Amino acid sequence: MRFSTRSPLGLLLTVPLMLAAPFASAQTAPAAAASSAAPPELPASASTASVPASAASTDQVDIDDIRNFSRVYALVRQAYVEKVDNKTLMKAAITGMLSGLDPHSEYLDKEGLQQLDEDTTGQYSGLGIEVLQTDGGLQIVSPIDDTPAARAGIKAGDTIVKINGTVIDPQNVDDMFKELRGKPGSKIALTIVHQNSDKLIDLNLVRENIAVTSIKVRELEPGFAYIRVTQFQEDTAGDMEKKLADLIAKNGAQKGAVLDLRNNPGGLLTAAVGISDDFLSSGVIVTTRGRLPDSNMSFNAHPGDQLNGAPLIVLTNNGTASAAEIVSGALKDNHRALIMGQRTFGKGVVQTVLPLDAEHAVKITTARYYTPNGTSIQAEGIKPDIALADLTVNKADSGPSLISSEADLPNHLANEHAKGDDINDDGSSASGKLATSDYALSQALNVLKGMALGQSPTRR
Repeated sequence: MRFSTRSPLGLLLTVPLMLAAPFASAQTAPAAAASSAAPPELPASASTASVPASAASTDQVDIDDIRNFSRVYALVRQAYVEKVDNKTLMKAAITGMLSGLDPHSEYLDKEGLQQLDEDTTGQYSGLGIEVLQTDGGLQIVSPIDDTPAARAGIKAGDTIVKINGTVIDPQNVDDMFKELRGKPGSKIALTIVHQNSDKLIDLNLVRENIAVTSIKVRELEPGFAYIRVTQFQEDTAGDMEKKLADLIAKNGAQKGAVLDLRNNPGGLLTAAVGISDDFLSSGVIVTTRGRLPDSNMSFNAHPGDQLNGAPLIVLTNNGTASAAEIVSGALKDNHRALIMGQRTFGKGVVQTVLPLDAEHAVKITTARYYTPNGTSIQAEGIKPDIALADLTVNKADSGPSLISSEADLPNHLANEHAKGDDINDDGSSASGKLATSDYALSQALNVLKGMALGQSPTRR
């Protein structure tokens, strides 16, 4: 099961999502070259017959296993407390087979395929949370910015205990997952527990039509850009290129930038490659390896860096997953950026959508992906260069001061080169405000300023 309020299907690199594009035509990375003609996504017309024949010839299904399956099937039909139709049983059998492989492989019906399309465009109706099924429960991977979930205070690592008063357990978890979806304007009651807490919190939320803007670009201070990527959608790379170019055209070349990938659940591989390529002028971005020929791929950067070599810091945390980890790994291994924050989620596998017919498909793990150094981050994550604890800063209490500088003393000599500026406005007020609202970001900005001082203006 994947992490979304939209239904148990996935998109490319969202934590439990897939590293593959939807069932539409196959895509190539916006500004990168792949060593294979086909990208990791498969179109609706793709054939599922490319599975190696040698595997089938050496591992025949035992006739006793077939008999046992048939017997169990017949027993459920005859003896289960409620009547179950054949279609439901067959779907459950397929779903169980895939879910037994790993947390990311699953069966997609018509509704699932429709939701997969919504995931890649970032438009859907729900609460704005990415959810993972763990031990028969629902755990929040990350809330999406400016959604009902984020506004209600839901955080990465929270666990959903009840939905509309019903306790979630392994028997009803799939149905409870679907309850998260609904018509815009409809109400839903959640009971959650924050990570490392045992206090139940009741939340009453209203579902919304959510059009997620995956890119936000602004200046933290003059000359220092802030780029926030919430997830990787079809238009993410192009959107960032335009917004960053507009910022540079308006405010001039940037001395440095912070790329914020915290609580980014992932998305499309092509978008991750495109974002990486926007900051790299050469080098490998990511490689994938699997059993199918089309799963063995390598993506490389093209000349051109939107920041023209200015220092770059990437902010990560435990909610940084999948496609976001590809970007983090590419920039770290190519020595293009400094990673700050916490270790990332650690989803290092690729899923591909294999169509069965026009209304059904299988999303199955087909490859592992590797950072430019050849490292697999599966279940390991990416370790930050500078680790930051999840801290909150409070302003220190201080009494009023009558004299804080020479300028406060009576009969002081004036500065002959004084410009008339407020000498008390040294920037510490703005710095303190940022630190109390976002400690990690304030630390990243401080380190970025130091890196910018050590870089020549010519290179910038």
